[in-house]
Amino acid sequence: MKKLILSLCLLAGISFAVSAQKFAMVDMEYIMKNIPAYETANEQLNQVSKKWQSEVEAQMQEVQTMYKNYQTELVFLSEDMKTKREEEIVAKEKAAQELKRKYFGADGELFKKRESLMKPIQDDVYTAIQEISKEKDIELVFDKSSSMNVIFTSPKLDISDVVLEKLGFSK
Repeated sequence: MKKLILSLCLLAGISFAVSAQKFAMVDMEYIMKNIPAYETANEQLNQVSKKWQSEVEAQMQEVQTMYKNYQTELVFLSEDMKTKREEEIVAKEKAAQELKRKYFGADGELFKKRESLMKPIQDDVYTAIQEISKEKDIELVFDKSSSMNVIFTSPKLDISDVVLEKLGFSK
């Protein structure tokens, strides 16, 4: 009997604590699309990415050309010449792979460029969300654009427009 009463009291306390919490939702995609600096930074990243991708593709094309030429001249080459050409092809391919890693690797130039362009914008958005959360006494803010588990959100919980207004980008 004591366990039942204790369990009921505990359950009531937990349900009261949960109901007292305030939640909100933001749509980071929507917010970012409405910030002109984000769109500009995104366009810069796309241009740089295309430029670097064409450089890498040009080097890979050169490797393929060298290999095709090697294949056609194979019967006319001495063993030393074959070895030398193979080494040249392998070295050129390694250089192309290294260039690709340098530009697009985990710590590559594109990652660094994205971080330098996007991080200040994201920091401003997160700061605005924190300030709004403190003002409205919100304890938990979800990002509905990145969560696959959110099935439905009430529009009254969405503070995305409030965040945009706080950043000076009202609709």
